[in-house]
Amino acid sequence: MTDRMFTRRKVLALLAGAAASIGGAARVRAAQSAGVCVVRPRSIEGPYFVDTKLNRSDIRSDPKTGAMKQGALLRLTFRVSQMDDGRCFPLQGAQVDVWHCDADGLYSDTKDWQASTVGQQFLRGWQLTDRRGIASFTTIYPGWYPNRAVHIHFKVRTNPQEKSTREFTSQIYFDDELTDDVHKQPAYRDHGVRKVRNNRDVLFLFRGDRLVLPVREDKKGYAGTFDIALE
Repeated sequence: MTDRMFTRRKVLALLAGAAASIGGAARVRAAQSAGVCVVRPRSIEGPYFVDTKLNRSDIRSDPKTGAMKQGALLRLTFRVSQMDDGRCFPLQGAQVDVWHCDADGLYSDTKDWQASTVGQQFLRGWQLTDRRGIASFTTIYPGWYPNRAVHIHFKVRTNPQEKSTREFTSQIYFDDELTDDVHKQPAYRDHGVRKVRNNRDVLFLFRGDRLVLPVREDKKGYAGTFDIALE
């Protein structure tokens, strides 16, 4: 089953199971200790996660060929915190994985009805959070593919080298009007007009409004910081 093949009934069944494990993690809190502390809802991993060995901050290229994916530059920063007894602390040493499709709606290292990208590893990578809880990536603004709104997948793993690793997996979304503007650029135009906006995406309807990335323009493209706290 792929993201493209989810029916509403199948997705809702998956979400119902996920909701039981979310517990309090779906609540958004404001707590200050050393930064912004926001608990986010989980979302499904989807079929395209690959546990790569790509420890890198710039994920635009395929490491084997050096070919760079074209698209609007996006500087994506995660600020990860740990909730402890109602207080919020930067979480150092957590592994943050990021993966998403290119301007044509293709994921790397996959084979589906559109094309095969098996063996390629563009738009994938991971970073460890620093003492401030920050992990930063240079990538491109995602494209679109059928049945989904524009999004980025991410996974946070605590103690990644130990057996006691905890995982938090979810997705990041974008403001629809911003996406409309970005997708007018040459790298996206040939792929046509996207079919699904946020309010028609079944996964977004499951608290996706709490997963929208605040994006600002900078000199070379776009940038956004995503605050997330683990309970």
